[in-house]
Amino acid sequence: MKIVAYLSALGLAAIFSGCAVGPDYQRPAPLPHESVPAQFSTNAPAATNESIWKIAEPSAHLTRGTWWQIYDDAELNRLESLALTNNQTLAAAAARLAQSRAQLMGARADFYPQLTLGGTPNGDLTRQRSSFNQALQGQSAQASHTYDTFTAPIYLGWELDLWGRVRRQSEAAKERFRAGSEDYESARLAIAAQVAADYFSYRSLDWEYVLVTNTIDTYHRSLELTQNRRRGGVAADLDVAQAATQLHSAEAQLPDIALSRAQMLHALAVLCGQSPGTFAVVASDTGDATNVPAVPASLPSQLLEHRPDVSAAERRMAAANADIGVAKAAFFPTVRINGLAGMQSVDASTWFDWPSRFWSVGPSVELPLFTGGLNRSRLGVAHAAYDEALANYRQTVLSAFGEVEDGLAAQLLLADKWTAESQTVDATRRALEIATNRYKAGLVTYLDVATAQADSLLHERTLVELQGARQTASVNLIKALGYSWETNR
Repeated sequence: MKIVAYLSALGLAAIFSGCAVGPDYQRPAPLPHESVPAQFSTNAPAATNESIWKIAEPSAHLTRGTWWQIYDDAELNRLESLALTNNQTLAAAAARLAQSRAQLMGARADFYPQLTLGGTPNGDLTRQRSSFNQALQGQSAQASHTYDTFTAPIYLGWELDLWGRVRRQSEAAKERFRAGSEDYESARLAIAAQVAADYFSYRSLDWEYVLVTNTIDTYHRSLELTQNRRRGGVAADLDVAQAATQLHSAEAQLPDIALSRAQMLHALAVLCGQSPGTFAVVASDTGDATNVPAVPASLPSQLLEHRPDVSAAERRMAAANADIGVAKAAFFPTVRINGLAGMQSVDASTWFDWPSRFWSVGPSVELPLFTGGLNRSRLGVAHAAYDEALANYRQTVLSAFGEVEDGLAAQLLLADKWTAESQTVDATRRALEIATNRYKAGLVTYLDVATAQADSLLHERTLVELQGARQTASVNLIKALGYSWETNR
């Protein structure tokens, strides 16, 4: 008992001392051969962000908010709520998070003594016969016995965590759980961003469909005008043919737009966990087709820390670091306290009598003398796994910077293109008006009108597509940051 008390005290001292083999985790540099860029810098000088970036730190405790509300669109808010409630990919991510939480609980269980009731090798209730020729003092016993055994045992097992194996194991499980939490946030962010991007694409196609439909109505009136002028002897058959060609060409564009719009609607339905056959997008009274959130001239560097994939990559790196400690602990002795107690009798009537009690307790020490290189192999695997996690972390950081740069460039350049295209649309509308008036005055043929109509429709559609692209680009920038700059106010 003195030995048991000594080893128990030794184990408790080791636990509370915080001693554990293997390296303590230190956050490495995000980039191996260069410092983190001090500022955003795209090819367009106006897109430069003056804020200083620092090493990203995990931010699972920070809420990422309902960032889509910056678009002030009631229908988008409804769709986001549907998706985050019903999306099955997100439900699977939540289930994976629950698994990692349960695994963390399992890893922590090794801190505590394990008690087991029952489960003896020969069973708790047995009837057995000994061999007539069993060995007895080197000779045959020349006797056999048949008897019953009634046993009610309780087993105790507890590993003294002298080298920190259990602590490192728990540490690794904790970091993987935190990574799982960030994976869930990544899935949530991806789903929300996809819903917003698809919604804006659907709205763009909707506006494009209305534009082409209205243009077809205009072309109908132009054809009627041309036909009337032909009957009056003012226009030629060629003018009528050109007007009809223009009309039917526009009509042929509608099915393609309608198909793309239907496919986008079905994609939204799947994202929202709804049946595509009955799903519908309601016209929004608050949504603004030109509402693109303005990006501040300077974004705080902390925003990148909200990217859940960056945080998850670092958590996995920390878990891999703890795994090295687990592998190193295998080189040291394993000390366990084993105990057995219970009631045993050959007669059921005396099974639980006090004299039927039995118990034993004592330590066991297991020291690996020769494992054929198994422990060294496992340590090598752990080191290589850490190197892999480190490379994945750095790649994630690089990708994050690249995506933010892409998003900032898209915001700037698409805005410039939209401004230029708006001016082009104004010019084509004016050109169409002039061509139409000149045609009515008999100064030009209908070819000039048809050309002006084609240019006007082309640039009107381009402007609508650009507007949708600008809104989608703003969503992609928010996704690249992992957070909306608006929600940081």
